[in-house]
Amino acid sequence: MTTILDGFYKQGHIELLQPPQELPEGRVRVILISQESPKPPPCYLPYGKYPGDNTTLENFKDAEWHGEEEFDDQYGQ
Repeated sequence: MTTILDGFYKQGHIELLQPPQELPEGRVRVILISQESPKPPPCYLPYGKYPGDNTTLENFKDAEWHGEEEFDDQYGQ
């Protein structure tokens, strides 16, 4: 069984925020997540990226979701 637990690493020790449920002992792998690392910028698909791509701005507008009356009526939105 694999369990993911939150915790902190400080001065060579790992402190878990909660004990593992129904898992008295086992092997561990630790991934340290730096709180200072910046979030990478979003990566967007640029217009005309692929050769032979004849996508137009109108195609993107046609593909936008504007809801469906039947769905909105059924769920009261």
